[in-house]
Amino acid sequence: MLQCFAFTALFIVSSNIAEAQNLKFDFGNGKIAKGYKQVLPTDIYSAENGFGFDLGSTVTSVERKGKNALTCDLITSEKPFYFSVNVPEGSYNITITFGDLNAATATTVKAESRRLMLENIVTKPGEFVTKTFTINRKDRQINTSQKVSLKERELTKLDWDDKLTFEFNNTKPAIAAMEITKVTDAVTVYLAGNSTVVNQDDEPWAAWGQMIPNFFKPGVSIANHAESGLTLGSFLGSKRLEKVLSVIKPGDYLFIEFGHNDQKEKGPNDGAWKSYTERLKLYISEAKKKGAIPVVVTSTARRNFDSTGKNINSLGDYPAAARKAAADEGVALIDLNVMSTTFYEALGPNESKKAFVHYPANSYPGQDKPLADNTHFNPYGAYELAKCIVEGIKQNKLGLANYLVDTTTTFNPSKPDALTTWHWYESSKSTVVKPDGN
Repeated sequence: MLQCFAFTALFIVSSNIAEAQNLKFDFGNGKIAKGYKQVLPTDIYSAENGFGFDLGSTVTSVERKGKNALTCDLITSEKPFYFSVNVPEGSYNITITFGDLNAATATTVKAESRRLMLENIVTKPGEFVTKTFTINRKDRQINTSQKVSLKERELTKLDWDDKLTFEFNNTKPAIAAMEITKVTDAVTVYLAGNSTVVNQDDEPWAAWGQMIPNFFKPGVSIANHAESGLTLGSFLGSKRLEKVLSVIKPGDYLFIEFGHNDQKEKGPNDGAWKSYTERLKLYISEAKKKGAIPVVVTSTARRNFDSTGKNINSLGDYPAAARKAAADEGVALIDLNVMSTTFYEALGPNESKKAFVHYPANSYPGQDKPLADNTHFNPYGAYELAKCIVEGIKQNKLGLANYLVDTTTTFNPSKPDALTTWHWYESSKSTVVKPDGN
C-alpha cells in the first residue's frame, strides 16, 4: 500500500487552505482516492483556490484501467509544468507518487526558484515510485513591524512569494499524487551568501545553494537566504541575518559564504582583516547564541587561468581571512575556494568554460551576443560545487552528514562528473541579464 494512504487528510478548500497541516492531492480526471482532493487539468492556481497549475502550464490528464483510484490516472505534459499550493512559512515533507500503468516515465522535480529536489525519477510501465523530500518556504516578515528589504528583481522571485511552487520536468514527467505535511522537527540549513549561493530563477544561471537539496534525505530543509550582489554588510543591512535569526532553532545550521563583493568595499574600515573578519565573527556568534551550528565556506574561485593552466586566486586575502575566522571561533570550515580551483584545473582552461555561463549568441531567446561570465555558474558547475559542499560536510563530520542520500561515495573535485554523462532539464524561463555582483 502506498505510503500516502497512512495519513488522515485535513482539507480547507478555499483561501484558508494555507492553514491546513496535511494536504493530499490526487491528480487526474479519473476516480478520486478517499481522503484526497482531486486536481484537474483545468485547476489553475489562484489565491482563492489556494492550489492549482501555475505559470501558464498546459497539462494533460491520462486515465488508465485499474482498481486503485490513486494510480489509475495521472497528469503529464510535453513541457515543464508547474503546480502551486498556498502554505505558510515553514518546512514541509512533500511525498509524490510517480508512474503510469501503461507507460514508462521520467520526472525531475524542482521547486520555487529552480531548487533541485529530486533528480531523474524513472518508472517502468505499471511501476509506481513514491519519494519524499523536505522543503522550506520562507517569507519576508520578521515581526509585526519589520521585514526583509528585497531588491527589485527579487519581488518577482518564486522564492519570495506566498506559495510553494513545484516544477515537473524531464522526458516524460508524470505525477499521480502529492501529499504536503507541515513538519517542525526538520533540521534547517540556512544559507547566507551571494550570487554563487543563491537560488537563481532563470536559465542558464545557477548556484550551488539550489542544487544542494537534491543530496539530502527527508528531515533536512534548506532555507536559502542568499542573494546576488550581497556582502556580509548588505546582508545585514537588508535585515536578512535578522530574518534568519528570527526563525533559526537549536540544532539548525548557518552556512556563510561571502567575499566576491566584499572585496570591492573600499572604506577605511573595510578589507579582509577588518570589516569582513569582524562581520564574519558576528554571524558566527549570533548563530551560536541561538544554539545553531555555524559553518564558514570560503568563496568559490573565479575562473582565472594563467598561461600555464593554473587558476589564479583573484579574491585576495578573503579566503585566508575566512579560514582564520573559522579557526579563531572554533567552527567548521568548508574550503570551497580550494575545491573549486581544483575543479576548474581538472577541466582545464577551455573545458572549464562549460561550468560557467559561457554560451554563443542565440543560445537563449533574446541573446544576440555571446555570454562569457567567469564568476557565475551554469547548472553543471553549480551541481559539481554542491558536491564539493557535500564532501565538506562529510570531512567536517557534521551531524548533517547523517541525512545525506549517499554517505559512501567520495567526490573528488579533481575528477568531476563528465559532461557527456550529466544532463540538466531546463526550466521554462531564461534571461540574458547577468546577476548582480561579480
